[in-house]
Amino acid sequence: MTSTTLFYIIIAIIIVDFLVDKILDALNAKQFNNPIPNEVSDVYNAEDYEKSQAYKKTNYKFGLITSSFSMVLTVAFLVLDGFEFIDTIARSYSESPILIALIFFGMIMIGSDILTTPFSYYKTFVIEEKFGFNKTTKATFFLDKLKGWLMMAILGGGILALIIWFYQATGSLFWLYAWGLVTFFTIFMNMFYARLIVPLFNKQTPLEDGKLRDKISAYAETVGFTLDKIFVIDGSKRSTKANAYFSGFGSEKRVTLYDTLITDLEDEEIVAVLAHEVGHYKKKHIIFNLVTSVLLTGLTLYILSVFISNPLLSNALGVETPSFHVGLIAFGLLYSPISEITGLVMNWFSRKFEYQADNYAKNTYASEPLITSLKKLSKNSLSNLTPHKAYVFVHYSHPTLLQRIKNLKT
Repeated sequence: MTSTTLFYIIIAIIIVDFLVDKILDALNAKQFNNPIPNEVSDVYNAEDYEKSQAYKKTNYKFGLITSSFSMVLTVAFLVLDGFEFIDTIARSYSESPILIALIFFGMIMIGSDILTTPFSYYKTFVIEEKFGFNKTTKATFFLDKLKGWLMMAILGGGILALIIWFYQATGSLFWLYAWGLVTFFTIFMNMFYARLIVPLFNKQTPLEDGKLRDKISAYAETVGFTLDKIFVIDGSKRSTKANAYFSGFGSEKRVTLYDTLITDLEDEEIVAVLAHEVGHYKKKHIIFNLVTSVLLTGLTLYILSVFISNPLLSNALGVETPSFHVGLIAFGLLYSPISEITGLVMNWFSRKFEYQADNYAKNTYASEPLITSLKKLSKNSLSNLTPHKAYVFVHYSHPTLLQRIKNLKT
């Protein structure tokens, strides 16, 4: 196989992926005008549903513009030998493979983010603002960007530097060391994300003593689930949308409630939502996802080690001097169809696990408050009530609202 053939394969993958995604989006958009489902007619009136439909249509049109821009930009960058241009600049500053790679990826990441920031800005301050979701100030928006860049430079740059160092030191065996590094980082972040990363962006405070905390503690005790750390996060700082999540293991295990969730739901509904999350822990879904992620990472790194030294990868992107960092880009583009397949499988498992967690909440607490909470959260976020089945199969990590209601009522 020649580098030219590989180049055309990469272009084909990008275009086919874009077309498939747009076809799914179009199929899903045809569902936007469906009537209000009977199952949610108690919380949706005609005005609410019309607003929900308008929100979906607006996001669909905006998504079409942004994804088309991204696809055209990527293809143009490839055709015009953009990677060769960036690589040449990076090499002009250093002869160290690690520094060259850091400069190379830094320029690409920052350049890409600068080009897409206007879209993100429009999404936040026009679309989300129009439909009453946005609470983000412009200062917070740009400060988040800056913090994101710093985190990417420190964490992403550090991991990349170590992986390249492993490659230089061990050759084709680098994947084992890289796998160990990524595994350690994944477990560490799962343990300490809420303690170390979240405070950089949001304020977390312990849930104050009162009826809600007593009800949560009482439920946790009935199912033998130790839960001492319950925090409230200022989600309303950026959006009116609500959420709740568990994080950490062992002594670092905690539940975090968005302040908007506490505002939107009754106490019994919040406990039902947490009962669902406890179900994920009790059913070992967290461990399954973590182990699966680690194994998939190991498989990907092993396949990368087989091909990364082949100069065809760099040559396919128009870069004459073979390098790890350019080969990594080419490998990522070529590997994307496999990633799509593994993503489909993981989404299938995720939807299955959501049913199991719902059933756990139903059996250990009650189904009705979970149903009403799901309805309220769906209404408040203007979510799609009747998505196309194909779109759900490819993109959804959760069953649809109607599917979950049906399951909870049986």
